Amino acid sequence: MLTSRPYLARALYEWLLDNDQTPYIVVDAGKPGVRVPQQFVQNGQIVLNIAPAAVRDLQIDNAALTFGARFSGQPMQVVVPTDALIAIYARENGVGMVFGQEPVMPEFSTDEETEQEDDGRPVLESVEDASADAEASDVGEGPRPEKGKPSLRIVK
Repeated sequence: MLTSRPYLARALYEWLLDNDQTPYIVVDAGKPGVRVPQQFVQNGQIVLNIAPAAVRDLQIDNAALTFGARFSGQPMQVVVPTDALIAIYARENGVGMVFGQEPVMPEFSTDEETEQEDDGRPVLESVEDASADAEASDVGEGPRPEKGKPSLRIVK
């Protein structure tokens, strides 16, 4: 599966703008591929204003967040890989999201590839359960129908 981080970042960015807030991001400046003004990095992190008035050509895609900005009058192209994005929040009230450590995601693949792979891991399958039919008969409910819509039964 793909990481959810860029999808959430795009959604939160739009939400903050829709609510007239100023979106800020916190970046882990030590991650590979990060291009930020190093003179403003503190404790390995940098906070950046990504409001439309502060940046140009903002792109939040699945690989990275990129934009052009000026720092001390010097233009710079900023690149923040998605795994280096720590948080996005509103400057005015701090509302937003801190991205935690994501679990290792299975590789993204098509359905055909998934069906062909046999890696020995257990899989879920639908099976007939004759003992459940017998238990249902004992309780007076009668046997479950062979076909039809699935249903849930409360067992106490």
